[in-house]
Amino acid sequence: MSNATTTAVPDDTGWQSRSGPRPMSLRLRLSLVLTALAAALVLAGAAMWVRDARIAIAEEVTAANRVAAQWLGAAARGAAEGDPAWSEERLIAHLTAVGRIRAHHLEARDPVGSVVYRSPPSAYKAGHDAPAWFADWLGPDMPALQLPAGRLTLSLQPDASRALVDLWDDLSAAAGRALLALAGLFAGCWLALDRALRPLDNVMAALGRAGQGRFDTRLPETGPAELARLAQAFNGMAGQLDHAVSENVRLTQQQAVARAITERLEADRRAIARELHDELGQSITAVAALAGAIVQRCTDNPAVSKSAEVIRDVASRMHDDVRALLTRLRPPTAGSNEETLADAVGSYLAAWQSRHPDIELSSELFAGPYPLPDDITLTALRVVQESCTNIVRHAQARRVRVRLLREESGLVVEVSDDGRGIEPATGQAGFGLTGMRERVAAVDGQLDIASPHGGGTRIRARLPLPPVAAAADATTRLAPEPALS
Repeated sequence: MSNATTTAVPDDTGWQSRSGPRPMSLRLRLSLVLTALAAALVLAGAAMWVRDARIAIAEEVTAANRVAAQWLGAAARGAAEGDPAWSEERLIAHLTAVGRIRAHHLEARDPVGSVVYRSPPSAYKAGHDAPAWFADWLGPDMPALQLPAGRLTLSLQPDASRALVDLWDDLSAAAGRALLALAGLFAGCWLALDRALRPLDNVMAALGRAGQGRFDTRLPETGPAELARLAQAFNGMAGQLDHAVSENVRLTQQQAVARAITERLEADRRAIARELHDELGQSITAVAALAGAIVQRCTDNPAVSKSAEVIRDVASRMHDDVRALLTRLRPPTAGSNEETLADAVGSYLAAWQSRHPDIELSSELFAGPYPLPDDITLTALRVVQESCTNIVRHAQARRVRVRLLREESGLVVEVSDDGRGIEPATGQAGFGLTGMRERVAAVDGQLDIASPHGGGTRIRARLPLPPVAAAADATTRLAPEPALS
């Protein structure tokens, strides 16, 4: 991992295209929201304006209709009463003057229903009318006024079409201006947000590079306070990830070195075991055979015969010591039909007990009926061997107990004694304990070394088993242990 720090710049290197429709960007969403809010305000203002205009049109038409009704009422009463001043010709001329008012429609019909007079349409915006739905929505609902005038019947119908067309034209012009204003607002919001959110491109590019494993990426802690805090948080996260990855690489390298050293030591052990078996073992056997031959041939010389017997006894003990060394140097292998882990540990403990008869030894050995992986088998045996060696060298113990138990997900190796407890030197641990920890860590296990309150030392290693081996074995729980006295 490089220690150089780079600053993210907007690019597409850290992002991969995804299938399906692309979601709206934050700029577009905010611009649409602001424009929608402005449009809602415009619609609310337009609604209030239309309401006021409707009231104004109704008041205008009502006032004009009231004036025309009063004017026509006086003429209709005079004609009905036979006043010579309101002859039919005079009444028609009067109706012509009243019919020029645009706020109503005036008709006069004779007794048979024929139209004698009808007011001409208004010349104001002739031929241009508001849509029918608009007129039905905003037009005032006022009934026609019927007035008898002698032999004629006058009909006064309110007409708000000219006022409505003015309102329609004004509303259409205002709507066009509002649409242009909203379009300008949307464009302005887009440009402003694009400029304000442009630093987020750096953040997205940095996240993309971090997703590719480039945890040395850093963001500039400048700009607005919110983006500066975001950059600080990202830089802190990236720094932690960079440190964690570096630490993981370091631990992986250390484990690889420890594994290589362990493999080399095991190779050296196997080579030494072969030499002991092939060279020293055969030499000791030859010495014992020669001593036996001397004993048989020198029966008449007691001194030589006794010396030869001593040599044969010493050779026999050396042969036993070599077998004990071979047991330590050659652990059982996975799948071996010759010896299981429990058998190997049992054989080692038997030889260890014969060399140290003054120490009381008890054991519980159950590694399961199924074979174990080579690395688990070797690690378990080495933990037992190193622990027993340390007991003899340092513990001054009288009782030792060894437990080898198969659990649901792993193997438990435990060695405890009633000695003086573990007392590592200040700032360091013994080479044996260090090697034990390295072995257990190499198989992803856990090693716990403690001194119980009752005294002594307890070394417990938990070695995980592969899923296949764990599923094949029956569950065995670690029983509570009695205290050593």
